[in-house]
Amino acid sequence: MRSVQVSKPNAPLEIVEKEIPEPGARQVRIKVQACGICHSDSVTKDGLLPGIKYPKAPGHEVAGIIDKLGSEVTEWKTRQRIGVGWHGGHCGRCEYCRRGDFVYCQFAQVPGISYDGGYADYMIAPTEAVASIPDELSATEAAPMMCAGVTTYNALRNSGARTGETVAIFGVGGLGHLGIQFASKMGFKTIAIGRGKDKEEIVKKLGANHYINSKSQNPAEELVKLGGAKIILGTGPGGRATSTVMDGLAVNGKFIIIGASDEPLELYPNFYFFGHRSAVGWLAGSAVDAEDTLSFGVLSGVRPMIEVFPLERAAEAYDRMIGGKARFRCVLTTGN
Repeated sequence: MRSVQVSKPNAPLEIVEKEIPEPGARQVRIKVQACGICHSDSVTKDGLLPGIKYPKAPGHEVAGIIDKLGSEVTEWKTRQRIGVGWHGGHCGRCEYCRRGDFVYCQFAQVPGISYDGGYADYMIAPTEAVASIPDELSATEAAPMMCAGVTTYNALRNSGARTGETVAIFGVGGLGHLGIQFASKMGFKTIAIGRGKDKEEIVKKLGANHYINSKSQNPAEELVKLGGAKIILGTGPGGRATSTVMDGLAVNGKFIIIGASDEPLELYPNFYFFGHRSAVGWLAGSAVDAEDTLSFGVLSGVRPMIEVFPLERAAEAYDRMIGGKARFRCVLTTGN
């Protein structure tokens, strides 16, 4: 089979041939049809976490079909359409698993980091990481929903915001363009915040009620004029720009961070103390959360906007993503 791998940290993506792997007792082998390219793939590409064993095939936005079942797998069938996202397995025994917080398992696995991911013709995944894909979604549509989709959908549905309240989506990219759609379809007054006038038309088509151009407007001031935001969904990197936007929170407002970054945020205690405001992080979701995301996408018409590349052009697609040029999600296809 073909596999696109990183041989060591900061090495280029290279396509190689290797043996098709065999599933363990509680695993399935997936014939990959599509795999989205996520910014978090840089964790493997650049060696941003300790303990990654190389060579490694990245990819945690996987859509395909079950090709082979492990000897103890009875709940899935061959030829069944399935996906795998950021949540790539849990131990089921640690305190977090016992409380149902599988995503925060002390021994959590991530495809493309813990084991070879979806930049390949085939991959292996444990059964607890597998989500069923509805017939109404193509593999290329489903793949980005396994990470970008479940992250935005799950964060919004657990945010505490009520129908009709104001939700601002900060950042119009791979996460943000889905966040705008989900927020609109959930019945929130949806405000999109992006850089440049050119994004205004597209965010309105995606369902935004208002657009704030951060290049020519102060996002926090504009949010305050609109009554403040109950929720601000931070889909981009941290830093000074994000800290400033947070000043647009209404009383009892919440800033939810879903875009990973090592840049610090500036928080002013009095602003949060006197307004009962908060800032929290949100990390993806489990396999059943992914199924909920896909089902809601079918029900509401939410779809990712994608650019499709064959597996052989993985390096080109990755560079397009990392350079911020993708509109809005790059997806690899295998031809399977």
